[in-house]
Amino acid sequence: MKKEESFERTVCKIALPITLQSLLQSSFSVVDQVMIGQLGSGSIAGIGIGGKFASLYSVVLAAIASAAGIMIAQYMGKKEEESAARSFYVNMALSIGLAAVFMVVCMAFPEAVMALYTKEKTAEILAVKYIRILAISFLPAAVNSIVTTVFRCMEAAVLPLYVSIFALALNTGLNYLFIFGKWIFPPMGVEGAALASGAAQIISCMIILFFFSIYQKKWGLKLKISWHDKKFHNAEYQKQYLKILCPLLACEFLWSLGENVYTAIYGHIGTDACAAMTMTIPVQTVVIGALCGLSQASGILAGKRLGAKQYGRAYAEAKKLMSYGLAVSIILSLLLLAVSPFYVKLYHVEPKVQEITESLLRVIAVIAPVKVLNMILGGGIIRSGGKTKYTMWIDLIGTWIFGAPLGFLAAFVWKLPMAYVYLVLSLEECIRLGISWIVFKKKVWMGSLR
Repeated sequence: MKKEESFERTVCKIALPITLQSLLQSSFSVVDQVMIGQLGSGSIAGIGIGGKFASLYSVVLAAIASAAGIMIAQYMGKKEEESAARSFYVNMALSIGLAAVFMVVCMAFPEAVMALYTKEKTAEILAVKYIRILAISFLPAAVNSIVTTVFRCMEAAVLPLYVSIFALALNTGLNYLFIFGKWIFPPMGVEGAALASGAAQIISCMIILFFFSIYQKKWGLKLKISWHDKKFHNAEYQKQYLKILCPLLACEFLWSLGENVYTAIYGHIGTDACAAMTMTIPVQTVVIGALCGLSQASGILAGKRLGAKQYGRAYAEAKKLMSYGLAVSIILSLLLLAVSPFYVKLYHVEPKVQEITESLLRVIAVIAPVKVLNMILGGGIIRSGGKTKYTMWIDLIGTWIFGAPLGFLAAFVWKLPMAYVYLVLSLEECIRLGISWIVFKKKVWMGSLR
């Protein structure tokens, strides 16, 4: 009985702060879009399109953070603090390099990028303005992501939560000032939303680095490790790292590329469809974010068990975590069905856009439990053993063999209404879940890093 209580307490200690932090971070987009929603459908579509390209950066960054989490969690399970520190530095360097590349693309070539997403000139112009300024947030986001991963693996997830609370309050205040032109500031619209998000990211990065400088000695992460240390150039370590990271990068990038293809489909259906889909993004993020903590906790806990070679315990705890996720996701779906008529009224948009949005929210409520299980199983448990090639193939099959082709057929051949297009696209989640469950039951995902 004591073991069961210990497990539950550990899950809560990791999952609850991560969940709250995820919900707070998703609130950035809620705040941006509700405030921008007062300016009309064109502005909403502009933020949605610009934000979709930024999501490419976010998911690749998430892949690097995921690799860091897998390695750090397993090395913590093995009690190898120096190896954990090495993983931290390698992933931090890679994240910063990634941020630099995306910043250059968004600042130098935003027109070329946004033209790929929509044929509506007004939405394209607004998206260009948004993404060019939002690019300043990429570098601090990279630092935040990797440092937060370390906090979570050390079961100190509450510290990044505090930083997120402050960042949300700051972002909300700056949104009000910059978007609508309050106090001494001129009204900046979508540019103001991007500037507020960037400023909040920069300041939160400074704060989390301050916390990290205090706690890193306690965890054995020596900030003065030399890049010339032979441990950084160990061939076996490099091979193992690439074996974990490369499938994750391929998986996350191509999955996100698929999501961008979906956005292009919505954008070419029309501005109303694109605006409606954008209005659902905060809700989707909140619903998924509510279970994000459980997903990441499952990866961390399973990784530690596998690192310690406690395979039976890792499998049993993984099944419990999936059952918890399914139960909570069903409750959230029911709540979403209840509140969706009221949510669409928050936006000052045309009745047709509100109607499309409400129908999309009903589809999202139906598919949400499947998405959550995929997130916990594929995004947490199966990855924890370091055999990330399984999740890569699962996502590639789901997105590119089923999702994207079905989306084109639904939108441009069958010419279905927007809600049915989204429903057809979402069937790929069911395919993913079926394959993931087979991989899980066969236990081929289990492994301990050398």
